[in-house]
Amino acid sequence: MKTGDWARDPEGLYQHSRGGVITVARLGELGVPSMTAYRRCRPGKPWQRLLPGIVLLHSGTPTRRQLVDAALLYAGPDAVVTGAASCRRQGLRALPGHPFRVHVLVPNSHKVGASGHVIVERTFRMPQPIVEAGVPLAPLVRSVLDECRRLGSRQEVSALLAEAVQRGLSLPELFAELDAGSSRGTAIPREALHRIADGARSAAEVDAMKVWRMSGLPEPQWNHELRDENGEYIATPDGYFVAVGLAWEIDSYDFHFGKQQYAATVARNARYAAAGIAVLQTLPSRLRTEPKRVASELVAAHRAAIARSRAA
Repeated sequence: MKTGDWARDPEGLYQHSRGGVITVARLGELGVPSMTAYRRCRPGKPWQRLLPGIVLLHSGTPTRRQLVDAALLYAGPDAVVTGAASCRRQGLRALPGHPFRVHVLVPNSHKVGASGHVIVERTFRMPQPIVEAGVPLAPLVRSVLDECRRLGSRQEVSALLAEAVQRGLSLPELFAELDAGSSRGTAIPREALHRIADGARSAAEVDAMKVWRMSGLPEPQWNHELRDENGEYIATPDGYFVAVGLAWEIDSYDFHFGKQQYAATVARNARYAAAGIAVLQTLPSRLRTEPKRVASELVAAHRAAIARSRAA
């Protein structure tokens, strides 16, 4: 564009951006002096500064995609998105609701530092990116563990890892990635992975294991498939106390109390009853908000199951 043309053709200027995000250097190439670019980012003006040297060509709230594009332009052409932003773009939902951040990986030789909503991590282990809608993403296993290393909450780490396993990531590849990366922040995810390896398939089941330990009861079989004497499937309870015939189900609203899911839960409980198996149902939220009470309920259900088996 010739000097001054951009002012008469703002749409043409927009076409040179990434969805409205553009560098001040590129604006200069298009005939917009840097002083003019920054002046147009002042309060009440039509543009806004997202990061050092990065401008959004409107003054409204930037979208998440625009924040990701800004991070990539800021970090340089070799940058790869990892962490929560990458996990979210690859379909995971169990992510904390803290303010939106974009975690990018750059080669160790790069000197760019963190700024604004961007976390910059220099690494010798640059991953081969997966490009999704023009955004270079770290593979899911790397993205998940990069996020877990920065989370301080056992509950959040357990939830994210459990969903990742449910979505198809294997425990061996998660452990391998954990071992290959930085040791910083690995204690909590390593603990959570070991618990998942012990049989917990979801964050709620990790919490259930904690409550079971409080109860003092014998350890149940975790996620053990039950079949009747004819080999017909009954259910796969979260915990099953074999000696007394007690099934413990962690039934969440999300997965059990939609219309179809509710019908499936009723049918499951009918199969338990027909097989003579007692069942205790617990909401996952209660495992965290009132663990002692749930532990007491588990003990009471276990005692009732013992009494019933003796009476039979």
